[in-house]
Amino acid sequence: MAVEPLSQKEIEDRLADLPGWTLDGDRLARSYRLTSHFAATALVVHIAQVQDELDHHSDLTLGYNTVSLTVNTHSVGGAVTGLDFELARRVEALAPGHGAH
Repeated sequence: MAVEPLSQKEIEDRLADLPGWTLDGDRLARSYRLTSHFAATALVVHIAQVQDELDHHSDLTLGYNTVSLTVNTHSVGGAVTGLDFELARRVEALAPGHGAH
């Protein structure tokens, strides 16, 4: 299955279903504030596992009690694709207090 860039309208429509996620330039972006550094680190490990499962990786930043991600699809020139939204949905489901557990 070929990965194709999404139109601006498709991106906006899909972002409506992912509260907290934004378009930052040419990347999807989201930050999470957690209860502790340990909780933030644990979330990073879980995100890394999802990224390996999808074979699609974000830029991931760990702060004291924060985790920030930005993602786009390098193989289509750095555009946003459905694969980026799949990663965003999976991360959202992992984040404490943000999705289904």
